[in-house]
Amino acid sequence: MKTDVLIIGGGLMGFSTALQLSLRGIRCTVLEKDSPGRHASGVNAGGLRQLNRNPAEIPLSVAAADMWHNIESLVDSDCDTRFPGQIRVAENQADMQLLEERAAMVRALGFEHEEIIDRDELYRLVPSLSPHCIGGLICRRDGYGRPFHALDAFRSKACSLGAKHYASTRVDGIEHTDTGWCVSTPRGIFEAPRLVNCAGAWAGEIARTLGERVPLQPGAPMLMITERLPRFIEPVIGAASRKLSFKQMQNGTLLIGGAHMAKLDLAHHRSEMDWAKLAVSARTVMALFPQLKNVRIVRTWAGIEGFMPDHLPVVGPSSIHPDAWHAFGFSAHGFQLSPVIGKIISQLILDGKTDLPIDAFSIRRF
Repeated sequence: MKTDVLIIGGGLMGFSTALQLSLRGIRCTVLEKDSPGRHASGVNAGGLRQLNRNPAEIPLSVAAADMWHNIESLVDSDCDTRFPGQIRVAENQADMQLLEERAAMVRALGFEHEEIIDRDELYRLVPSLSPHCIGGLICRRDGYGRPFHALDAFRSKACSLGAKHYASTRVDGIEHTDTGWCVSTPRGIFEAPRLVNCAGAWAGEIARTLGERVPLQPGAPMLMITERLPRFIEPVIGAASRKLSFKQMQNGTLLIGGAHMAKLDLAHHRSEMDWAKLAVSARTVMALFPQLKNVRIVRTWAGIEGFMPDHLPVVGPSSIHPDAWHAFGFSAHGFQLSPVIGKIISQLILDGKTDLPIDAFSIRRF
């Protein structure tokens, strides 16, 4: 089982990389220990967000936004995307000052996608919002998609171009030889001259096998879904000084997140909801939309993701091996970046460089 590039991890980063390499005629094989999208890629909140990115991520996020707005031309599917904008709401003057400073910083970096809006514009866009808010920060091109729809589209397109993938194929060992990489699995040995680590919450283990220790910490962000409601809101809503991700999905349900973590049993791939923390998210929603007080929560879940201490991913070449690359540690905000990450990794492998700034994401920073 030989290929040109062996990719460990069958999530969005792995299949985005496989797709970009396949577009350039490179044979790829993707190994996934569970099923594609089983963890972070298939169960995240689906945010397509440029708003409030770390400054180091802004160039990548802006480039990714252009790709998402034309995603059907890349993967033959719109991935059920919507682009009604995203708003961080200011509830008081201190919030507003925080958002104005943020907008000024983004402008100073040469970007114009984050825009301050006053109270009148806020309530024109979100008339159902509690009346105490005073303004906000908006990115009008932001939106959301359905993660599993996207994962399936990237996988299907990559495979249509010749990429192969193996589900339920756990990596048991990695050996570096004179001719490249030998990866042992329950299905047998896979060989390739080049290796890419896209293993998500398990990428730290792969990196250690390559001789590179990184402080990746697995976590399980929780989400709540409500019963279906008549449509009453279009933009994605966040808050300047509260943890909140709030959107009404295409079917009328509300998706509520807030970066609160479930109790995680990584060894058994299980998570247990922390109801006290979910209650914090519910109270945040009621503070901004009190009319939702009696709406029913119908299900909750948590996906297992990989977090870095600085909340920036590791993207780029190995610090030890010239024939290995990494893309992991997206800290619960990788969905929007996934198309451009695949492009970057493919450029690094085939061209030895990328036209986007990635120095801040080097594994060498650890």
